[in-house]
Amino acid sequence: MKILILVAMGKELRLLLPMVENSHVINIDGREYTKGFIGHHHVTVGQCGIGKVNSALTTQRMIMEEKPDLVINTGVAGGAAEDIHPLDVVIALQVAYHDVWCGPGTEYGAADGFPVRMKTASEPVDAAITAIPYLRKGLICSGDKFIDSRIQIEEICSRFPDALAVDMESASILQTCTAMGTPCAIIRVISDSPRSGDNFAEYVNFWNDAPQATFTALKGMLEALD
Repeated sequence: MKILILVAMGKELRLLLPMVENSHVINIDGREYTKGFIGHHHVTVGQCGIGKVNSALTTQRMIMEEKPDLVINTGVAGGAAEDIHPLDVVIALQVAYHDVWCGPGTEYGAADGFPVRMKTASEPVDAAITAIPYLRKGLICSGDKFIDSRIQIEEICSRFPDALAVDMESASILQTCTAMGTPCAIIRVISDSPRSGDNFAEYVNFWNDAPQATFTALKGMLEALD
């Protein structure tokens, strides 16, 4: 399978690249991407940038360039649920925007022309759930803001009470993939919990302590896919 794997930040990319075997670097529009193999899959791995616009533009450009069979967005996310903690791994069944409202007569969270809860591709999600028993599975919410307080996370959860995690790219990547007819999976590692009252310190410490094994779940998903 030909797979495009996108992360938002360089620090995420540095954790991911050691997984890629027989790798070489290509340049597209002034940005470097690494091509190679993870298991038997031909992968292209790159950094899309933080936020909805950066991630959507990169996703569209790379789908046009690489024509992947699957796009996977991975990296870190903040915890939303009360019972989720740093280093937990979340796979999205659905993704929603927590900062989108198109006005009267529309549903909060729905991008124009799309449902509030956009669904990820079933095959990679089912493969990951089967292969990795410790995964948390459910809803991830995205928006153009780093969520850093209990008040902010409670506001999001007042609209999306089943949200497991929050990030800044999942929804825009999934929306772009859906518009372009390309299957998409989202798998994120929890770096911090805004409910804790000290999530910025958790976030900093996560990067100090994060082992290469942070992306073991991603590798397990790929191994389970045909």
